[in-house]
Amino acid sequence: MNNREEILGKLRDAVVNMEEDAARTAAMEAIESGISADDALLEGLVQGMKVVGDLYERQEYFIPEVLICSDAMVAGLEILQPHLPADANRVTEKVVIGVVQGDTHDIGKNLVKIMLETSGFDVFDLGRDVPLPDFIDKAQEIGARIIGMSTLMTTTMDGMKAVIDELKIRGIRDEFIVLVGGGPISQSFANEIGADLYASDATSAARKLKTLVEERACA
Repeated sequence: MNNREEILGKLRDAVVNMEEDAARTAAMEAIESGISADDALLEGLVQGMKVVGDLYERQEYFIPEVLICSDAMVAGLEILQPHLPADANRVTEKVVIGVVQGDTHDIGKNLVKIMLETSGFDVFDLGRDVPLPDFIDKAQEIGARIIGMSTLMTTTMDGMKAVIDELKIRGIRDEFIVLVGGGPISQSFANEIGADLYASDATSAARKLKTLVEERACA
């Protein structure tokens, strides 16, 4: 194993093993060894959280463990943040995101938040089990043009459609970009409910949203 893979492995393991100090140390080691902050985040910390997500789904980890793992990821991210090229990519757009009402699974949403922030978006996180009207109310309150919704449960998928329908009822649908994602969500479902974007993972969510925002700005 070369030095690069060893350090990235340390970042992944620190998250999975719930070790904040180890995450900070590995993040500093990554920067000092010349690994880009982007790679350290995506191939290290984010990959570690994906493992945590798998462990949670298999009921080997539970909410307390996941929260501590998230703390470890954030600890490493704090070291990497100053070295991420966010300023060069800043799109100066506000985003409201959350997990729809009835669902408390927020690992994926948390990863999307991180990727959006590192891509230059200003993200307001509503958390999980979010009452459906709150997505629109908060977006209007803070002047956000983007609403992101996620769920890992088929029983709460229709909440996404309810939010989009409410935007139409209020006569403001065209004022917002709506992004949806999560385990049971697909491109066909996004098309069916009238969402603007579907993303299968955090990296593509940030990339697709940034592209759409830039396209609309040039239109």
